[in-house]
Amino acid sequence: MKDFAETLTVNNSPEVQDVLKESGTGDEDAAAASLWTASANGLVKLRIDATCSQKPITVHDMFLESLEKYGSLNAMASRKDGRWEKITFLEYYNLSRKAAKSFLKLGLERFHAVAILGFNSAEWFILAVGTIFAGGIVTGIYTTNSPEACQYIAHDCRANIIVVDNQKQLDKIMQIWHQLPHLKAVVMYRDPMSEKHPNLYAMDEFMALGNQVLDEDLDAIIHSQKPNQCCVLIYTSGTTGKPKGAMLSHDNITWTSAHASRAGNMQPAEIQQETIVSYLPLSHIAAQIYDLWTGIKWGEQVYFAEPDALKGGLVDILKEALPTSHMGVPRVWEKIMEKIKEISSQSGFLKKKMLSWAMSVSLERNLSGSNSDLKPFRMRLADYLVLAKIRQALGFSQCQKHFSGAAPLPAEVMRFFLGLNIPLYEAYGMSETTGPHCMSGPYVYQRHSCGKAVPGCKVKLVNVDTEGNGEICFWGRTVFMGYLNMENKIKEAIDEDGWLHSGDLGKIDRDDFIYVTGRIKEILITAGGENVPPVPIEDAVKKELPLLSNTMLIGDRKKFLSMLLTLK
Repeated sequence: MKDFAETLTVNNSPEVQDVLKESGTGDEDAAAASLWTASANGLVKLRIDATCSQKPITVHDMFLESLEKYGSLNAMASRKDGRWEKITFLEYYNLSRKAAKSFLKLGLERFHAVAILGFNSAEWFILAVGTIFAGGIVTGIYTTNSPEACQYIAHDCRANIIVVDNQKQLDKIMQIWHQLPHLKAVVMYRDPMSEKHPNLYAMDEFMALGNQVLDEDLDAIIHSQKPNQCCVLIYTSGTTGKPKGAMLSHDNITWTSAHASRAGNMQPAEIQQETIVSYLPLSHIAAQIYDLWTGIKWGEQVYFAEPDALKGGLVDILKEALPTSHMGVPRVWEKIMEKIKEISSQSGFLKKKMLSWAMSVSLERNLSGSNSDLKPFRMRLADYLVLAKIRQALGFSQCQKHFSGAAPLPAEVMRFFLGLNIPLYEAYGMSETTGPHCMSGPYVYQRHSCGKAVPGCKVKLVNVDTEGNGEICFWGRTVFMGYLNMENKIKEAIDEDGWLHSGDLGKIDRDDFIYVTGRIKEILITAGGENVPPVPIEDAVKKELPLLSNTMLIGDRKKFLSMLLTLK
């Protein structure tokens, strides 16, 4: 691997400078920029070298490229009044432009944010893309956040507009509006408004505002955008203190959408239009990069689940959408496993024996990779008689790729799905690496591994112990711009040579497969992929209960949080 000095030398080569100039990030902008910034309007040096020399582009550039190829294809499907309503990529693009002009009419300032507080929907996608077209920064807020947590994020990112999907979320914003000096308007897109308020708009009202803005004015803003400028903010929990806003550039989004997805064997629509179901929180980078940005890049068709999907409605959507690719956090796969086990336990003796036999055949086949004549026949028989029917009942009859990310996958879950002849391909990364920096897929797979670094990216270990475990560090076009307004935190995360330190322990085998073996930092990641900083919770409990001497939050890879307490 090249060290930082060598990489900078490559970045300044004539070939790379030509690429930068073509993309508008050449001498004037990129050469003067460092690898990181703490300012929303800052510029960064892109990690372009001989191994990763693809031309950097903006989000608008990416959409235009896709529009030429996929304009007439269906982009999104939403259930309205019991039927699926679909819009094409051309309609998607035009609606995004219209939303952008409406944001400009409401006074969205350059490098200020639009915060979206709502469940996955076509509106979420359109408003996110429209925000970027208008020169703003899109910021997702978890729907489970308290009003105080919403206030912190909206204030930190200088949100000019907040978008909510229902009355419950609107009530949170109404409580904190007076504490948000940059907030100019609120838009609600799912529920009807129960009462009018100044600067509060229904979705139809909002979209109509854009009619008063000239296309030329929007185009001027779009054409002024650079690939090394910020367009997305992902708020990630810290082990102590407030959440950190990870700034992602146009290049982070467009490069990762193109190259991490192909490492997982996602197909361009001209080969096969991928169908996916959007249901995981879009405020999390894993869902946002997989559902929204990769969907635009490769012309995917995205079906939107209902808000109750994770409470039992997901399989119904899967059976209607018939995805060709599906991503879940470990807890989602665990829930599916538990449901199958529950149904099996209530079945008759013969069905139980058939399932047990079929899963044992599939597991043996997948673990051994044997190519004997007998085992493929037994495998085909087991698949035909039992396993294919289970996959069909789950909505996976057309699914070719099943991904797991956002938290480590338990070995029990991995083995169970191998028994159904469903390999779960793990991805590994962080909000700070625009999601997946390492990918598994049909052609890059080892059990218990999260795959290899995406081609063009690098991984190394530092402070390696006698057993080969070291801290995992990242380099590449996935690596973020920095934390908004937190220069000290950036310096803690990115070392002097420009490598991003993950805080995770891992190993790398002789074939370059990466294995995550532990965590250095204290943050917990639940089985559902939620990042939970333990220290603020532990401190809050101790403050409320003075008789406690020590508190320790437990929940890494678990379904729920619990706490170990000791008394004074």
